[in-house]
Amino acid sequence: MIAAVLMTSLEQTAPAAKPQGNLLTALIPFVLVFVIFYVLIILPTRKKQKKHMDMVGALKPGDKIITTGGIYGTIMSVQQDRIELKIATNVKVDITKSAVGAILPAAGTGKTD
Repeated sequence: MIAAVLMTSLEQTAPAAKPQGNLLTALIPFVLVFVIFYVLIILPTRKKQKKHMDMVGALKPGDKIITTGGIYGTIMSVQQDRIELKIATNVKVDITKSAVGAILPAAGTGKTD
């Protein structure tokens, strides 16, 4: 019985057809998906990171900033990896440079960096 089923299934299988086309044709959809992914996700992220790094590099004492946590303050000093931020009278905190969300516009100007 099992032998009959195996013989029937072997008879029904046709010889494998040779693939038509070439490898390049098969890879085109994958390459297109990668290019679209790169253009829509990676490039804007890199641009945003570069803009943030430039902003952080330009920080100086006296700048008013807002942190990513929503704390407003004035920069008292800038070190290599952190910033001393005055958030109230006699209240100073150290934050990492990456925690800077934005530089607030100076008094009298109407634009932000």
